[in-house]
Amino acid sequence: MSLKEIKSKFPIFKSNKKLIYLDTANSAQKPKVVADVMDDFYRNKYSNIGRGVYSLAGIATEAYEQSRQTIKKFVNGTEGEIIFTKNSTESINLVANCFSKFLKEGDEILLSEAEHHSNYVPWHFLRKNKVNIKFIPLNADGELDINKINSLITNKTKIISIIHISNVTGHTSPIKKIIEVAKLKKIPVCIDGTQGVGHVNVNLKELDCDFYAFSSHKMYGPAGVGLLYMKNKWLDQFDPFLGGGGMIQNVDLKNITYASGVSKFEAGTMPSAEVVALKEAVQFIDQLKIKNIINHEQNLTNYALDKLSKINNIEFVGTPSLKSSLFSFNIKGIHSHDVSTVFDQDHIAVRAGHHCCQILHKKMNIVSSIRVSFGIYNNQQDVDALCDSVKKCKKLFKLN
Repeated sequence: MSLKEIKSKFPIFKSNKKLIYLDTANSAQKPKVVADVMDDFYRNKYSNIGRGVYSLAGIATEAYEQSRQTIKKFVNGTEGEIIFTKNSTESINLVANCFSKFLKEGDEILLSEAEHHSNYVPWHFLRKNKVNIKFIPLNADGELDINKINSLITNKTKIISIIHISNVTGHTSPIKKIIEVAKLKKIPVCIDGTQGVGHVNVNLKELDCDFYAFSSHKMYGPAGVGLLYMKNKWLDQFDPFLGGGGMIQNVDLKNITYASGVSKFEAGTMPSAEVVALKEAVQFIDQLKIKNIINHEQNLTNYALDKLSKINNIEFVGTPSLKSSLFSFNIKGIHSHDVSTVFDQDHIAVRAGHHCCQILHKKMNIVSSIRVSFGIYNNQQDVDALCDSVKKCKKLFKLN
């Protein structure tokens, strides 16, 4: 399967022939093979997993666990386990909530000014326990000022939680360097990898972080499934995040014994069909090879940045040197929502707003922006159409 024929693998482009989808960072479209696996599971193989002893339940449970192992291999998570949640947001909430028992008044958490709200709000909740939060600042290009990290870390720094790829600027954080600094000081590191998996090579054994959160729906899989890689040592040290069926070993009137391993963190009925279909999404990416995806999306990003930079009144949000498959911009004098509305008339889907990242926007002295994010189904014709729509927008608003 070549990248040239990819678009035909996504049903949405057959039913919406004019659609130019440039919002993959929000949620990726789904290939037919993923939808087919979900449909087949619900029609022919559905049963609640980890419950019944009948054969259908066994088949469903085996498929669920096979998906876990496929994902673990995909990110080379040999030093830990994969926990299923409902999204990256829940994954980071799990880490923050469970880690809180190790924190006392005056302890510090280190984040950055580039964080999505999902990697800030869960830690903000811990401020009620008089825990302090520090932020690695952004420079004028929208990059983490990594030179400040050593001065921000003290003997009170208990955990670092950092975004892998900015969902606004596309900047790739120097997470390997951050992890190396943290290791020297024996500080655990959590990575928000929501915009990473499926767009860059993620090797968790090489990264050596303690936690890595990501989402199925960003990597061409079904919505409703989040993933949390957790190093083995934390599986035993953490208490459960949610309580209910499936996460217990024994219950009596006075005491409860929790299940071991990942089961302790997967309470209640899990989204089994979605988890099983995610395996198909991972295999779909594997077939294309991540290096080809990186090259394709990087070429599109460079092509788009070059074309847009030649149009007057375009203002990019940050100019980081290490950029992934997304970027944001504004047309000077036009609100991002108005721009998006004009784009929509030309069947172009982009994200407009602050992208759940208000701190970064305030740092850049802007309220909102237009985000363009590429997937494997995009091509240069999509970029050309985008640039034509930018010019149309400028004409409507009487800009030179």
